[in-house]
Amino acid sequence: MSGAAGRAGEQPRRDGKERSRDAEREARRRSREIDAMLARERRAVRRLVKILLLGAGESGKSTFLKQMRIIHGREFDQKALLEFRATIYENILKVRGGGGGDGGRRRHIPQRRELGPCPESPSEKDGCRVLVDARDKLGIPWQYTENEKHGMFLMAFENKAGMPIEPATFQLYVPALGALWRDSGIKEAFSRRSEYQLGESVKYFLDNLDRIGQLNYFPSKQDILLARKATKGIVEHDFIIKKIPFKMVDVGGQRSQRQKWFQCFDGITSILFMVSSSEYDQVLMEDRRTNRLVESMNIFETIVNNKLFFNVSIILFLNKMDLLVEKVKTVSIKKYFSDFKGDPHRLEDVQRYLVQCFDRKRRNRSKPLFHHFTTAIDTENIRFVFHAVKDTILQENLKDIMLQ
Repeated sequence: MSGAAGRAGEQPRRDGKERSRDAEREARRRSREIDAMLARERRAVRRLVKILLLGAGESGKSTFLKQMRIIHGREFDQKALLEFRATIYENILKVRGGGGGDGGRRRHIPQRRELGPCPESPSEKDGCRVLVDARDKLGIPWQYTENEKHGMFLMAFENKAGMPIEPATFQLYVPALGALWRDSGIKEAFSRRSEYQLGESVKYFLDNLDRIGQLNYFPSKQDILLARKATKGIVEHDFIIKKIPFKMVDVGGQRSQRQKWFQCFDGITSILFMVSSSEYDQVLMEDRRTNRLVESMNIFETIVNNKLFFNVSIILFLNKMDLLVEKVKTVSIKKYFSDFKGDPHRLEDVQRYLVQCFDRKRRNRSKPLFHHFTTAIDTENIRFVFHAVKDTILQENLKDIMLQ
């Protein structure tokens, strides 16, 4: 009887040991799974190409990201198209931030300095309203006096903050916009746009007013590329290119946004530093004194000499080549950069000088400075340039990756 009881007592002890061994095996199995998962994640992180887009405001970073979406087949959905449509209406019609500024009242413009004054406040940049205001302040007469009433009608426009402009509202202003854009006084104010702040897409949209003014209007891809809205915060886009994951990070370039750049520095593969190459005769929207090209050079100097980026490839995009081609014909860079040598109206001389200006900012001469002249609104140009840039990035930073 006692023997049977002893054998019965051994069975629970064996069951307990088995359960303990099973638990240990399960723990080891889970540990191996976690280790494998972490290894996969580490490989994925090593494979991830993280590209940071840096540069001063309005250098073309957001336009470049739009091109990446278009080139790699990521269509804009209905919601995005409606948002772009509202942005385009704003670019044509109104100043940023709503409100009517000084309502068209004349303010004194001091005599033009080397870098001319800006007739409007730093927030006023978009739209035909700026042209109407600038015509008045620059003392340019109307070609047709009846257009004064169209100008007053436009300057009285107000839109509730945060509310998109609807097609029916925009259509009310189309006749006035068309009449104003045909007036030689407005055209002369446009030709003097380096003396104040005006969005670069205004001419394109006003030239296409008949199409954009239709009630059933939806933006084309080219319209989307030219729609201007300041980047606030951090915007990321992910792409798969030849089975390699790319993450592109766009951060606002205005001075108020630059403190956010440091949040994006971890794990960077490459920096695309974008410069508006045509802005050698323009001043910042933020302070109306600093030359825009000088500001870009100063930012570049800070980035390219930062020890954090010693092993990071930095590629310089001298953007807005289309505008540079036109500007060198009429505006001498030597007026703004006295150390320029060469023919200020010869494109190749100006391009060479621009590259030299940025190259001189680098203290580490052991690595080459990769640079490209680009036109971010030209899809084929960006497709070609990015193909070369992608190869440069992978060769410089990811030599262990075998492209399939």
